[in-house]
Amino acid sequence: MASVPSFDHGRNPPANALFRPLAAAPENLANPVSEHCLPASAGFSRTQIWGALGLSIAVCALLLWKAGLRVDLLRPGNSPYFIGLALAFAVRPALARTNYRWARPLSDGAEYFGLFTAMALTGAVASYPMAALSHGFADAPLQRIDEALHFHWLAWYETTASHPSLQKISVAAYQCIYVIPAVLLGAFAIRGQQREAHRFLAGFWLAAILTLTLYLFMPAVGPLTYLWKGPIPYMPTSALWQEQLIPALRAHQFTQVNLNELRGLVSAPSFHTASGTLYIATAWRSGNLRWPLIALTAAMLLATPVEGTHYVSDMLIGAAVALVALVLAKKLVDRFTGNAVTD
Repeated sequence: MASVPSFDHGRNPPANALFRPLAAAPENLANPVSEHCLPASAGFSRTQIWGALGLSIAVCALLLWKAGLRVDLLRPGNSPYFIGLALAFAVRPALARTNYRWARPLSDGAEYFGLFTAMALTGAVASYPMAALSHGFADAPLQRIDEALHFHWLAWYETTASHPSLQKISVAAYQCIYVIPAVLLGAFAIRGQQREAHRFLAGFWLAAILTLTLYLFMPAVGPLTYLWKGPIPYMPTSALWQEQLIPALRAHQFTQVNLNELRGLVSAPSFHTASGTLYIATAWRSGNLRWPLIALTAAMLLATPVEGTHYVSDMLIGAAVALVALVLAKKLVDRFTGNAVTD
């Protein structure tokens, strides 16, 4: 009977053995989601990420207190958001000691989605106290800029209002603000591009901060309220929330912010446009995802004047905000991750 090849590391196997002892794997590779021995392409540290997010939430809480507003953490309508975030951030520790081949992409992806959602929620909540602390409305100067640029918002609105099929396409395109980042962050997680993911998230975070800061000085009710007279034939996605909520917030008639009832209050700068500019810049570096995502983003931007009830001047300011955020995000990644990012 032929002898069975030995797998005992204490002996040398026969020269003709079909299987040879495998060298022990490096200790730092045993855990696919280990935070140790990070590759050169790693992004921000956990301390930096959680520090920035914690600071943002603290500032939001301070703004809420200043404006006399609050978020009821125990309200049933708010709990799904907290549960969802907790589950997203629990994926990494849950998979930390497994050897599942998709552990790292799943951990990274869940964390990216959790961070993006937390930033988006914090920014949306912060818009309420910013609206309450603002004064006056900037519609007149914003509309004058549109006139100088020969942009006719009413013509865009009337075209959409008279074509039901265009309305459906416009609504779907406008909602891509949530779809595009999900695709980008999922791709970054699968490809192991942590630096790119963190650069994108930093840009989104900075754009939100800049948008909210500028919004305090240029609140607006939007062109639907300011320009349209008479019955409304088509109600866009953003409806008339600025006209209805901003005066109530300023008069302290509205005191509780509910996460499941958040409305878009920021007219200028246009955060849809700021986000779209970030999406295009990031998609440009995303290989075969470039053109599909740029096409989706372009459709979203075309829908923004009507569905978001934005002046084109809002959109130009939003694009400028995004460009500044992109530059600052690159500097942050270069500064805090140790290696320069190449475009």
